[in-house]
Amino acid sequence: MEFRQLQYALQIASERNFSRAAEKLHIAQPSLSQQLSKLEKELGVLLFQRNTSAVELTHAGEVFVEKAQKIVDAVEVLRQEMDDISQLRKGKVVVGSMPITGSHLLPHVLPAFKHLHPDIEIALLEDSSMNLEKKTANGQTDLSLLSLPLVEPSLSYVPIGEEIIDLAVPPGHRLAKRADEKQLQSVRLEELADEPFVVLKKGQGFRKLTMDLCHQAGFEPRVVFESNNMETVQSLVATGMGITLVPRFIARAASSEFVPVYLKLANPAPSRTLVIAYRSGRYLSKAAEAFIDTFKETVSQLSGGLSSPHSGA
Repeated sequence: MEFRQLQYALQIASERNFSRAAEKLHIAQPSLSQQLSKLEKELGVLLFQRNTSAVELTHAGEVFVEKAQKIVDAVEVLRQEMDDISQLRKGKVVVGSMPITGSHLLPHVLPAFKHLHPDIEIALLEDSSMNLEKKTANGQTDLSLLSLPLVEPSLSYVPIGEEIIDLAVPPGHRLAKRADEKQLQSVRLEELADEPFVVLKKGQGFRKLTMDLCHQAGFEPRVVFESNNMETVQSLVATGMGITLVPRFIARAASSEFVPVYLKLANPAPSRTLVIAYRSGRYLSKAAEAFIDTFKETVSQLSGGLSSPHSGA
């Protein structure tokens, strides 16, 4: 049994497709199939059930993949530990990020990190929070910028900061007018029960937070528009299509020509906890630890809704 065969089997299990797995591994599909057949013959079991529409793991395959992942992880840990021991100056950290948060925080963090560690490469992977949790759990990212709560039980995290949630309304909205007239200092969520909402699409963590906050206030939000992009959500609100909730730091950084009016929500103001997540038990290289430290230091210097986290896990 060869180490590369373990990697091949893991990639097939991940992709559930020989063609995509071969492409990711940068080998020809016939070579991949040949190596898998050779491995199965040596083991005396069938690891994958092939059919015309999909590739499925057999029971033996599930056991093999679980053990093989531990072996591959152990080898990676050994390699990283040896690199650190030898005080290797070069390195690479794969960082996952939610688009709506990363686009406003990473421009502050990455230049600071690059200044301190010019020879360490940072590779960015943007995706929804749901997908990022899965990718971090299976080792496709070293670290991911997420917000609590985390669904994936195999993840640990370092708290980065607490971000206040604000309300965004169209400029001509009744609440905006009351604020202009100094008749309104904050808004209770209960007051928004009859309002049309513009929200992010399913799979994004902030959409779930928005829905949960409305449910806690006793109503089901009436969603009239959905988007994958927070800038689009805010622009739609600005043009009068509805209202939305928005993280304060993102609201502060809005750059579109269509900008809504931002109002504070009544105390205790809702917030979300930003975290850097990683797979529990995974060895964090010194480069990864340095990135976490730089992120925490940079965020602590930012104002406008971000404050120090209260607790960690």
